[in-house]
Amino acid sequence: MKVLVTGSGGQIGHEIVSALLRTGHEVVATDLAAVTARESNGGARWCALDVTDADAVTELLAAERPETVYHLAAMLSARGEQAPELAYAVNQSGTWNVLQGCRNAGVRQLVFTSSIAVYGPLPGAVVTPADPSGTGLPDPCPEDVALHPTTMYGVTKVANELLGAYAHARHGLDFRAVRFPGLISASIPGGGSTDYALFMYIDGVRKGSYQAFCRPDTRIPLMYMDDGVRALLELAAAPRERLHRCVYNIAGFSPSAAEIAAAAAREISGLVVTFRPDPLRQAILDSWPRALDDSAAHRDWAWAPRYDLQAMSHHLVPAIRTLLAERADALDHDHS
Repeated sequence: MKVLVTGSGGQIGHEIVSALLRTGHEVVATDLAAVTARESNGGARWCALDVTDADAVTELLAAERPETVYHLAAMLSARGEQAPELAYAVNQSGTWNVLQGCRNAGVRQLVFTSSIAVYGPLPGAVVTPADPSGTGLPDPCPEDVALHPTTMYGVTKVANELLGAYAHARHGLDFRAVRFPGLISASIPGGGSTDYALFMYIDGVRKGSYQAFCRPDTRIPLMYMDDGVRALLELAAAPRERLHRCVYNIAGFSPSAAEIAAAAAREISGLVVTFRPDPLRQAILDSWPRALDDSAAHRDWAWAPRYDLQAMSHHLVPAIRTLLAERADALDHDHS
């Protein structure tokens, strides 16, 4: 089956392309950036694509006519707050272009990556012992609560979920989406608010220390990338008649930042993690749920994570050592 992936150069993109190739799919991998020789040897056919260019999106989808599109291209939360107009263009206009291109090309299925960033504090919410962040959100948080995102990234993800559901109801596009927790993998982060978790491991291996940009009691949903990629593949393969919605929460684990630091220290001898909250990124983290209710995914397509925090840590550290050996130059910048 031919599959096209947007945003293939990103954190999720590298992994989903590899997984699709391993399962025998013909993959057309697209991104803004030119592909490196290392990436192009994976077996995918790489094409340059700017999803904000409607004509280019339409032309490529019409030429390739994939059966499934995995739409991953997006500007993440922290970086999006630095350039909200660009984030809107990439995330909102880009997704509209992909939806229209799929409709015009007769694409059967679109798999979309949404995010916990769709959530935000409910109006009138106050800090209580049961809700220390003052969001007013249930804990764990289900799909069908009022959505009040606090970032351009979250605003566009909400709109894209609704546009996809509209395309499903009005035009018959098989739109399926997951709301990802923060994803952790052996890759260079792309400017998300959850990057503190991964950099505990990257800088732990690289320097033996890391100063996190959040409080030690910060607690949000997280997931190991292996589980995240598997969730996308399993959702895409699920029989449509078993699915009772277009958008699903998926959950992994919800440790505090201090608990992540302790888990990393068990794998990285001598690791020292300190905390210096950045007001902007801390506010974003505090606006999200502490945990997700993914019972709908369990029920409809038998979703279940395989990694908890310690299993992820044990698997992640050797992979990060390999990453650093291959791409040390890409990490020579300040990311504290």
